[in-house]
Amino acid sequence: MDLIAKFTAEVNWETLMFSTLRVLFILLAAWIGLKIVRRVLRKMEQHLLLLAEKDQVSPNEQRKRVETLIRLVRQAIFIVVWVMVGLVILREFGVDIAPILASAGIVGLAVGFGAQNLVRDVISGFFMILENQVRVGDVAVVNGTGGLVEKVNFRTIVLRDLSGTVHVFPNGTINTMANLTSEWSAYVFDIGVAYKEDVDQVMELMRQVGKEMREDETFGPMMVDDVEVFGVDNFADSAVTIKGRLRTKPIKQWDVGREYRRRLKYRFDAEGIEIPFPHRSIYFGEASKPFAAQMLKSEPTAKAVSN
Repeated sequence: MDLIAKFTAEVNWETLMFSTLRVLFILLAAWIGLKIVRRVLRKMEQHLLLLAEKDQVSPNEQRKRVETLIRLVRQAIFIVVWVMVGLVILREFGVDIAPILASAGIVGLAVGFGAQNLVRDVISGFFMILENQVRVGDVAVVNGTGGLVEKVNFRTIVLRDLSGTVHVFPNGTINTMANLTSEWSAYVFDIGVAYKEDVDQVMELMRQVGKEMREDETFGPMMVDDVEVFGVDNFADSAVTIKGRLRTKPIKQWDVGREYRRRLKYRFDAEGIEIPFPHRSIYFGEASKPFAAQMLKSEPTAKAVSN
């Protein structure tokens, strides 16, 4: 009891009261400031979503990207504000915060040297999400490896290829990235027909098959434009190659492309259009006449022997 009475007598209640009031004021100011930050970030999120709708970007994917960015900014601001509030409160109660700041600086410097790659990955991931380079559900080729994007984090991007293998790439190590399904996709095809065929007729049939698919209930909504037949692209060994392209909604190019080839095969069969297989033709030119004459001369001899 004497110890408590001695401690009570030594406490400067006036100073403690004013310090408590200042701490409450600081907490109230921080709370009001964070409320304002939430409101500003909410307005920013709505504005970004409106801009996305004007650009005809997928609303669901755009909402995911915006929410991720807003959450990151909110967390960063909250951490900075509460750390500052904590230091100010400690100072109000007479705690010397200079050693804390010095220790934090030393620890931050040590962590900075040891976590350079981590910081690089996080910064790269932030700008990847900010610039909307790739989204979950896209098909992308990262550093030469292609697959379906399953996760886009601030440190890593996760792909799953056709065989089911999961590939994890730190964002800071990504040197090249190709997004195959950004806004719209395309299926580029090369169709080979025999040299004897009328290429104008063949290209017209290809356009007709594409038009029929646009009117199909299943595949029509997947396509964003009519089939583009570019024309004769190459004279191969056994075929004339005609190049074309199908523009589709994201990640639908393979479904539409396979169906287009299937229907085109049936149409070519119905119209008698030949899709040739590799073959060789042997031609004896002017220099081969002595050989042909020798073969003709050998025929009577062969007949005599047979008789």
